[in-house]
Amino acid sequence: MAKSVLARSFVRAVALTLLFGSVGELSVAADWNQFRGPNRDNLCTETGLLDQWPEGGPKLLFTATGLGEGYSTVAVVGDLVYTMGNVDSGEHVIALDENSGSIVWKVRIGNEYREGQGNGPRGTPTVIDGRVYALGGNGDLACCDASNGSMIWQKNILSDFGGSNITWGISESVLVDDGKVICSPGGSRATIVALDAATGRSKWESKVPESPQASYASPIIAQVGRVKQYVVFTSKGIVGVRANDGEPMWGQNKSSNGTANCATPLVVGNQIFSSSDYGTGAELVNLRASGAKITAQPVYHTMDMKNHHGGMVFLKGFVYGSNGDMLSCVNLKTGKPTWRERSMKGSVVYADDKIVFRNEGGAVVLLAADSKAYRELGKFEQPERSGRPAWSHPVIADGRLYLRDMDKLLVYDVKQ
Repeated sequence: MAKSVLARSFVRAVALTLLFGSVGELSVAADWNQFRGPNRDNLCTETGLLDQWPEGGPKLLFTATGLGEGYSTVAVVGDLVYTMGNVDSGEHVIALDENSGSIVWKVRIGNEYREGQGNGPRGTPTVIDGRVYALGGNGDLACCDASNGSMIWQKNILSDFGGSNITWGISESVLVDDGKVICSPGGSRATIVALDAATGRSKWESKVPESPQASYASPIIAQVGRVKQYVVFTSKGIVGVRANDGEPMWGQNKSSNGTANCATPLVVGNQIFSSSDYGTGAELVNLRASGAKITAQPVYHTMDMKNHHGGMVFLKGFVYGSNGDMLSCVNLKTGKPTWRERSMKGSVVYADDKIVFRNEGGAVVLLAADSKAYRELGKFEQPERSGRPAWSHPVIADGRLYLRDMDKLLVYDVKQ
């Protein structure tokens, strides 16, 4: 597997250089190794993908089964595909062969998570430095060897930090950065914690004002001036905590609702764009650094991007994502929409000047990444639907489109 990883890293590093002029930190982020991709922005840097889909959709390479219940999507690293599911009476991390879909290994990390909106884990594994970090619906967090699944350490973030589970289950996909695992127990002891990635021991514990619970989004990194921070959408709003010690630096709640904050925010330079549904909308804030401190200044609030749980992408000054039950393109500077398409509530991923949209009802659409107009380039209905909403986000990696639907993973060839 090591040769495959190195070869793919070199090819994608060259592609990134051609696209952006320099690789920088992106050069090591060769695989789709975590939720929303290497930079948690849902931007795939691959090129040479199909410009249009044939009738009935791209070629289905195979359908993997045996994944159990769950809304986890996939991480793809080297020759393995990683996901999670309720299977064999427990919550498991599962590794599949990239080319056949056969299960290479699986390891139990806790009891099954069961809930009326759909059983199973919600988060996606994070794969870094030969290890897999996975957080389940009950708060069980595990670190496993990426090649064989052997357990390195595990703990429960709710019981360890005085938290309680949220209505539809812990849904966070943990962030691994600079030797730390960042996650949100939302407990009396700590709102956000940094754990040692090698041992699971606590490195710092951050108590955010008002002691919010965890919500359903995942943490991201933002660098403003010389200050590196982790931005987390809690149950009460967005908060930025200093990366080296967890000190809360700023917060805002205009994009927060009282039910469920699900969409991971976008970082655009020194700005944060965050959004939620339930009639709330989105807010853009400017961040300014002064020494080791950060201040946040609101720019605007808009009702034209009420993103529930499908996530958003930022491209060339515009934000694409579902606004309630409409797919919308919004100008980041103004918060105003440039186009809307109805009956399109779902999740998005960008690749090669195109956007793949997965409707929660099952349809999958290829559209141009065009801020001026909605232009459809292909569409198909996912076969073998589970009967549950298609909430697992689509992933594009190594010329393939991955669609998780409960027990099944459908893998399509989207290369030209």
